[in-house]
Amino acid sequence: MVSRTGRALLAVITALAMVLAMASCSSGDDSDASRAVKDFADAVSRQDTQAAADLTTSPSQAAESLGVTFAGMHPKDVSVDTGRLVEYSDGSASFTLKTTWKWAGDRTFETKTSGSARQLSSGWKVQWDPGLLYTGLTADGRLQEIRTDATPAPTVRTAAGKPLMQMEPVNEITIDPAATKDLEKSVRALVAAVAPVAPMVTAKAINDKLVASQGQPVVAVTLRDADMQQLDSDPSRIAGVNVNKSGMLVMSDRRLSTPLSSGLTNYWNAIRDATAGWQVQLVAPGAPPQQLAGHQGGAGPDVQTTVDPNEQLTLGDAVVEVAQPATMMTVDASTGAIRAMAQNDAAAARNIEAGVAYPVGTTLNPVFDAVDAAGKGSDQKSAEPVLHSLGLGLTFTVPGMSLPSGTTPKVSSAAYHPTDYTASMLNMAALGVALERSGDNDPAQPYVIKGSKTKVTGGEMGKLDDAVVRQIRASMETTAKTGDASDLTKAPGLRALVGTNGPQGPGWFVGSQGGEVIVIYCEGEKSGTAALQVAQKYFTTR
Repeated sequence: MVSRTGRALLAVITALAMVLAMASCSSGDDSDASRAVKDFADAVSRQDTQAAADLTTSPSQAAESLGVTFAGMHPKDVSVDTGRLVEYSDGSASFTLKTTWKWAGDRTFETKTSGSARQLSSGWKVQWDPGLLYTGLTADGRLQEIRTDATPAPTVRTAAGKPLMQMEPVNEITIDPAATKDLEKSVRALVAAVAPVAPMVTAKAINDKLVASQGQPVVAVTLRDADMQQLDSDPSRIAGVNVNKSGMLVMSDRRLSTPLSSGLTNYWNAIRDATAGWQVQLVAPGAPPQQLAGHQGGAGPDVQTTVDPNEQLTLGDAVVEVAQPATMMTVDASTGAIRAMAQNDAAAARNIEAGVAYPVGTTLNPVFDAVDAAGKGSDQKSAEPVLHSLGLGLTFTVPGMSLPSGTTPKVSSAAYHPTDYTASMLNMAALGVALERSGDNDPAQPYVIKGSKTKVTGGEMGKLDDAVVRQIRASMETTAKTGDASDLTKAPGLRALVGTNGPQGPGWFVGSQGGEVIVIYCEGEKSGTAALQVAQKYFTTR
């Protein structure tokens, strides 16, 4: 009689024998099962969703899971290696996969999973399971790689160190033409909903965006949380309208508006990009994202600017004195620090930028006269070094300011009184600073980020010619006392250059007063007079 222990041992031996009967040796690379698994791995490596799905037992489910994961992971490269494959006598096989996801910057994420394959009437197929991508992944889940940003976000600060621009939660209100049966009605309802805080958002403005987007959703308006609380109705209740929460760099003082904001935002974004981290997440409905891998460094430094918000408000009031395009900049005469820059709506619509070169007309005639009187205006070769020392004929790339295209100033072949000379507002600012710092052989270029260095191309700001400087200053004093700028009041000690490029402009005002350089650029009819109007408003309100 067999003992109880013997019977148990016999059962184990029998079960083991059955397993061994089912299993075969590890499959070679040339077996049908091995080729099917390798083909699946190769298709995943190529990120070929349909090809990989067609090699599984459930192509539609596999295509959906693979598609959302490829989209969520957006890898630069995927490599899938197959491990030991074992075939069984019942027409199945088991295998392992090692999947390596790669992104720029040497970021990688590796998973090790196991799966099975089955021999069907159509051949060997990989048994579909989302766990092939990551152990524990379900049909309604996905993997995703996201950017992470350190907190707190950098603050853009004023010259006095106070916040000028900072990260705030905002609400992007979008409208999707495909999500409403009556787009015109939705647009009208949205305009009415945001009217209490955004009266400039009109049906025409939204429709123009929709036409440009060719049927894609557009952001109709972005509102701060405080503005959202002022609305009488919830925009998200309108058909086709969604409200998306996000973060944005905004002016700390909403009264401020400056063309400098776009360049400062770009500079801020560059800091965020340089300090950004990354994270791979397992995402499933009803559960918070689970971090699987990633890295996040420390927060970036604050952006220290030269901007004076009170000066910015004053310039904002000055440029709206005229209806035609007007842009104004003030610069510290001793350092080149840009204190403020403002433009009215007409100038903004024209995309007037500080780095773009515009015709100067008669504005710089006193400069050309001085260069000629010094015996250095006979030709372009002899005149250019003198003009360069004054900041003219150069291109300034200022960190924290937008970088427009086509900004290179030009001069005709006749350097003396050239008829097609152009200059940017930055050129004019550099000229004003150079004239104020004539005794200083270390030139100061315009800048807006403290500690940054402005790049100068097209020549060098070398040593100034004292005789040239004295004559230009004398001409500017005459212009302020008895010339075109003599009607300006409340500007003691003013020196100025005033001129136009003909009846249709543009017109310029370049002045120095009270340790400050003032540059005003206007376009349109009687633009020289308009520039003087803006200057007078500035002097009487600062």
